[in-house]
Amino acid sequence: MQTARVVRFHQYGGPEVLRIESAEVPEPAAGEVRIRVKALGLNRAEALLRTGRYIEMPALPSGLGLEAAGVIESVGPDVEGLAPGDAVSIVPPRSMVRWPAYGELVRFPAELVVKHPPSLSWEAAAALWMPYLTAYGALVDIAGLGKGDVVAITAASSSVGLAAIQIANRVGAMPIAITRSSAKRAALLDAGARHVVASDEEDLESRLKEITGEQGVRVVLDAVGGPIFEPLTAAMSRGGMLIEYGGLSPAPTPFPLFTVLSKSLTLRGYLVHEIAGDPIRLAAAKAFILRGLEEGELRPVIARTFDFDQIVEAHRYLESNEQFGKVVVRV
Repeated sequence: MQTARVVRFHQYGGPEVLRIESAEVPEPAAGEVRIRVKALGLNRAEALLRTGRYIEMPALPSGLGLEAAGVIESVGPDVEGLAPGDAVSIVPPRSMVRWPAYGELVRFPAELVVKHPPSLSWEAAAALWMPYLTAYGALVDIAGLGKGDVVAITAASSSVGLAAIQIANRVGAMPIAITRSSAKRAALLDAGARHVVASDEEDLESRLKEITGEQGVRVVLDAVGGPIFEPLTAAMSRGGMLIEYGGLSPAPTPFPLFTVLSKSLTLRGYLVHEIAGDPIRLAAAKAFILRGLEEGELRPVIARTFDFDQIVEAHRYLESNEQFGKVVVRV
């Protein structure tokens, strides 16, 4: 048993409810490893958990966190292929309440721990698995995105959006980045988007149809929902697929019934746990992502880095919508 600093919250609320506390971290049980954390990757899911609006409701006080990178300190019984001293990063668990990542010392199931390329910094390794597994699972595993396809990506400046742009380019598809304003247009083009549409400044349906012509958009990766559903589906090709992995819009999401019927569209909900919880699909995803990293086509984008003692400030920045890429915390 060792004592380490962890982040917990005792009530639901804004970033200010997060506290850094001391906690005892037991030795790893069978099938687990204990990791000395070097960096954390922050996700909107953690802000939702903190405010009581996530898909799981914790007993309070609760830890949180889905992504980390660090060095294995010890391994439990029945763990193969991992050893103390290995540099590793964490595949997001199904429950961050059961397996919270925000801490100096954490325990995780060995099947969720990956030895990452030594060329990655701790910050980049902590920014890796949630965005790239999410984007890979939606675009490659589910939608079968490939050469010549057109994919529209909303919330394109998020870590998942940027990962999706890179993956689309890697498989030969054409990524169209959708963002609210033109402020990030140049950065998105530099990040690999073929086209950028500012949805608050342009007519989204018209611009997508102008870009794609008769081909239309075959795949939409959407994190927003709300009124954007109607112009997105109107610009899709017959037999296209819209994959919804978020719900950033506070407005109701209309179901575009006649567009879905007339084009035989598929509208599908998706969570990264589909991939992370399936050993065969996860192995294929890890191989794709690690190969892309080695070949330089996949590169985690870091928006800003904070120190562990600045976890409240890091969460405030996470919710500011100002970032381009991943928010990371050094431990």
